Amino acid sequence: MWKNELNAAIEIGLKAKKEIMKIYKAGFEVEIKDDKSPVTLADKTADKMIREHLLKLFPNYAMLTEESEDNYKRLDNDYVWIVDPVDGTKDFVAKDNEFTTNIALSYKHEIVLGVVIIPASDEYYYALKGEGAFKVKGDKVTKIHVNDKTTNLTVLASRFHNCPNELEVIKKYQDKISQVKYYGSSIKACKIASGEAEISYRLSSGTKEWDTAAIQIIVEEAGGVFVKPNGERMRYNRQDVYNREGYVIANKKANILL
Repeated sequence: MWKNELNAAIEIGLKAKKEIMKIYKAGFEVEIKDDKSPVTLADKTADKMIREHLLKLFPNYAMLTEESEDNYKRLDNDYVWIVDPVDGTKDFVAKDNEFTTNIALSYKHEIVLGVVIIPASDEYYYALKGEGAFKVKGDKVTKIHVNDKTTNLTVLASRFHNCPNELEVIKKYQDKISQVKYYGSSIKACKIASGEAEISYRLSSGTKEWDTAAIQIIVEEAGGVFVKPNGERMRYNRQDVYNREGYVIANKKANILL
């Protein structure tokens, strides 16, 4: 199931990538939204492209995206596209190449497919419920899986959004955590899903559904764990789109370390 939806998400994600990179290379102005987060023409252009493409193909599905007004009629729809056209706008503005385009589909509050495209590279990731997670680099498609490490762990932290709680946890478990590396946006989750690291913490309320929907299914289909700090899995298409409690990503449940 949902293979047509997956193919459509990949197709429009790759088209949006081209427009995002045109703006990235040409230069752009930065606006500050009411929630103090930045937005650029790339966010708005990609959002419009993705919305129009997916709603044309799947007119009966609802839509929740970062750059569009929320329509609470989505709460009555079993199918909801959840989209972040440019995840990591601060990375985009800083021109560190570590931003992504995230597209996910929720069915009855559960994510059933996710696509994460890294516009500044030739890589993207995708997962389909029950069928595993995959990395595409150029023309090569590789099924990915988390690693089995329980010691000498690597934590991936954000370049722009670290909070004291996260630093305290890392310090508390420094006997198991050997290093911290910094990456932007959803790239952290994709690296854990690929077996390149073991843990990432976001112990604050700053993210929303579109930040986590696509990466959650990629991590889970790769054999990893993606939960709230209390161990509960996140559900989607909620009235309150904020991930109030934050989340933890780990290769194994034993490595949540909270």
